[in-house]
Amino acid sequence: MKRKLLIAFLVPLIAVASCSFTNRSFENDDRDKLLLDLITYVLERGHYEPKDIDDDFSASVYEDFIDIIDPTKRYFLKSDIEEFEQYRFQIDDQIRNTDISFFNLVYDRLMQRMQEARDLYREVLAQPFDFSEKEAIEIDYEKQAYAANKKELSERWRKQLKYSAIGTYDSKMSLSESGEGERLTVSQAEEAAREATLKNLDEFYVFVDDLERKDWFVQYLNTIVDEFDPHTYYFAPDDKERFDMSMSGKFEGIGARLQKQPEGAKIVEIISGGPVWRDQRLEVGDEILKVGQPGESPVNIVGMRLDDAIKLIKGPKGTKVDLTVRKVDGTIEEISLTRDVVELEESFAKSATVIKDGYKYGLINLPKFYVDFDDYSERNAATDVAKEIERLKEEGMQGLILDLRDNGGGSLKTVVEMAGLFIKDGPIVQVRSSANDKEVYDDKDERIQWDGPLVILVNELSASASEILAAAMQDYGRAVIIGSEQTFGKGTVQNVIPLENIVRSNEHGDLGAIKLTTQKFYRINGGSTQLEGVKSDVVVPDRYSYIDLGERDQANPLQWDKIEPAKYQPWNGYIDFEATIAHSAERMKNHPQIALIEENARWLKEQQDETRIPLNYEEYRKTEQENKERSQYFKSMMKYDSHLSFSSLKYEQDLFTQDSVLREKRDRWHQSLAQDVYVEEAINVLEDLKINHFKKDRLASRLRD
Repeated sequence: MKRKLLIAFLVPLIAVASCSFTNRSFENDDRDKLLLDLITYVLERGHYEPKDIDDDFSASVYEDFIDIIDPTKRYFLKSDIEEFEQYRFQIDDQIRNTDISFFNLVYDRLMQRMQEARDLYREVLAQPFDFSEKEAIEIDYEKQAYAANKKELSERWRKQLKYSAIGTYDSKMSLSESGEGERLTVSQAEEAAREATLKNLDEFYVFVDDLERKDWFVQYLNTIVDEFDPHTYYFAPDDKERFDMSMSGKFEGIGARLQKQPEGAKIVEIISGGPVWRDQRLEVGDEILKVGQPGESPVNIVGMRLDDAIKLIKGPKGTKVDLTVRKVDGTIEEISLTRDVVELEESFAKSATVIKDGYKYGLINLPKFYVDFDDYSERNAATDVAKEIERLKEEGMQGLILDLRDNGGGSLKTVVEMAGLFIKDGPIVQVRSSANDKEVYDDKDERIQWDGPLVILVNELSASASEILAAAMQDYGRAVIIGSEQTFGKGTVQNVIPLENIVRSNEHGDLGAIKLTTQKFYRINGGSTQLEGVKSDVVVPDRYSYIDLGERDQANPLQWDKIEPAKYQPWNGYIDFEATIAHSAERMKNHPQIALIEENARWLKEQQDETRIPLNYEEYRKTEQENKERSQYFKSMMKYDSHLSFSSLKYEQDLFTQDSVLREKRDRWHQSLAQDVYVEEAINVLEDLKINHFKKDRLASRLRD
């Protein structure tokens, strides 16, 4: 369907655009204006919900662009902002007239201020820091005003550089005191910290020097594009090549998706099978502050463009990268990872069995809804899950858990087919395009792969296709959904459109592509999965309960709405379905491990809300020590044991004799399942559903007799 939609969208677009753009004469130096014209054209005619490019739009672009290129307010002065202010309500007019004077002014001033900053930070770092002085830094930069003059700016740099150095100073003093490192005096440790900070900044500006004007202009274009929604994005030619590589499944690096933050790069997704996933020390919500290569001082990536930070993190398979990370709980750790290509096998469906009270239950973990778009007959998530269900049934499964936690989605076709494994037939999801026409995707196969008790596990990172499946099973009353208060809330579809397809002739070479939101998902009950996601039947807290995650925490998300429901017949396979949910909620309410997780979640929120960092070493060290002790307390308390024993299926056990690595992976997975209170509760729910299911079977048998 995506391919058909793209063709339908491009035919009129190319027809109009060919006339619109080829009659103009562009000089070689007008490439930026051409890109601005093309992207605006595509956005206004192809986006699912195009925005009015007016004064409000202009003000948003103005504020966001300034914030993106100077997030820590260490370059621009108050006088610069006052000069830029004349353009606050003019950018919409400039976009329509392909005028880039606002960008040119800001870019030229940024280059000037960055050059001045080189002398400034060297002057600051030429003087010792007094770590005994009682002072602090506010790292929520939105609370700060721009420096009124260069004296104020110098003081801002001093605090920021002291903040950067105090962590190094603490590390050197701690190693010296413990005897694990070089013996240093206080002054020697302070000097070494300043030298390391100076080297970091010098290396940072090496990357800045490599940036060209066009790189900054791409950032400006994406500020405009991002006003439409967080998933619409312009890819410069090099970025498009990297995107194509990621879509092909060839991930080389650490195996994590990052998001730009003022204080570094935040991990927003961990790719199954990658180095981060295997290492287990990093988690979603952690922020990478510095990146180092073996034998070299780490580079501070605060204020660095995300693309440039990623270039530092990525590298050839087998090489190491050292990351200085602020954990979700506020503690600072240095983590060394070996770069690798993601093991695709670990992103495929896998299953296990567990026996409780004489009954056998199955669990299928699905990291994503994968598919080979070039050859659908090859391996895909729907056929793999169907195979695992058959294997589990052969081993006597009496209830099934489908684990969609951290599943970011994937193929729409596979999720429709997978939903059909659990119902007789009927609609699965509704999709609406920007033209407001609606298409209903149905399961038309009356065969049911599994008609027994079903529980689906979700969390805040279950997105897109995961939400479609969970929503459909919830609307049918087919499964009990256990997890976070709501899932991620991504209910939109994107298509990638090469800009070269829109111009008949082009003298500027590769123009890149735009990833454009063109459709929206709706549940069969009519409600959108956008923004609100799927609300769990049984809500249980997790570590991310109070942390900013999900579509609702992105910039400019499309809003939730509803359409007419599809016609469907709810599942009638359970008795006392609501009672089962109530029993589960009651168990979770009184579970001591859940209470501990709730306490941990609230503490993590407090840590994230604390943005004032002491620059006095005694206070800094005391705060760090308290945070580490609190973090260790929660880590030790989280070692839960459900006393359940999980096993691989027979076909996989036969492979262990030839593949010891696979055995090790599965042993590690089974151990984590036994420590998972959510899996334990899913089994409890299956027990309740199983009883109801068997009651219904006996009732049906008596009626037949």
